[in-house]
Amino acid sequence: MRKRERENPCYVCGHYHKFEAGEVCDTCGHRLQEATEKSPQQSAFSTEILPSFLYLGSYDNASRAELLKAQGITCILNTVPTCQNLYKNSFTYYCVKEDNTLPFDECFEFIDKSRRDNARVLVHCMSGKNRSPAVVIAYLMRHKCWRLSECYQWVKDRRPSVSLSAAVAQQLHQYEEAIFGSSISSKPMLTSGGGMPFGFGFSTGLAQVATPTFTQSLLPNSATTATYSFGTGSAPFCPSNFVFGALRQDQLASGSSLSGITSKSMDQAMDSS
Repeated sequence: MRKRERENPCYVCGHYHKFEAGEVCDTCGHRLQEATEKSPQQSAFSTEILPSFLYLGSYDNASRAELLKAQGITCILNTVPTCQNLYKNSFTYYCVKEDNTLPFDECFEFIDKSRRDNARVLVHCMSGKNRSPAVVIAYLMRHKCWRLSECYQWVKDRRPSVSLSAAVAQQLHQYEEAIFGSSISSKPMLTSGGGMPFGFGFSTGLAQVATPTFTQSLLPNSATTATYSFGTGSAPFCPSNFVFGALRQDQLASGSSLSGITSKSMDQAMDSS
């Protein structure tokens, strides 16, 4: 690399790469976004997840000291080991040391200490879409006792650009099991930005509901009763389509079908009163 290029590091990540030409940084993976890639709703400020406390953002957000101070942020959790902590004299940093797995418990301790100290904390990765949202979701699960799907939706509603990778989603699923146990009742499937489906341990199928029945006297002065049945399903006298109708006990015992009851026979039964 020529000397001139080495004298002009990237103003966002601090590493040496042709950021103005869109070259990806070999050290941290940063790439300057094209104007067409930026969402119209994109803000220079980090996203507020919990009011006046927890914020989520990108390395670009973490590199703007004046905006951090404007939001009152004093603590920064850096989830990318190769990203530089730019303002060590002005902010309290915690940097994740492992690149492959996210230490959710250690991150929780740092974030929760900030909460106890009434400090505002920013959690960031390079783009604010994968690693840092995962840490925030893990914190919400443990702090709020919300299930994974609830935490994911809470974060996604506030930062729509969140796109978890399958590997990170699996780590979150394991962390949910560690907090709540392995008993999971449902399985909504979500899709990552790359189109890879992954689940949060909730079942997608709906349990088949039994057809409800109730009985009521058909005639005020008669001991004859009728069984009313409604549903879609599995009763022996119910056809495949939705049916609402009535059978007397003697018809039910003989296996009569609702389809065999005509409007004339129903009128006769009602006229007999």
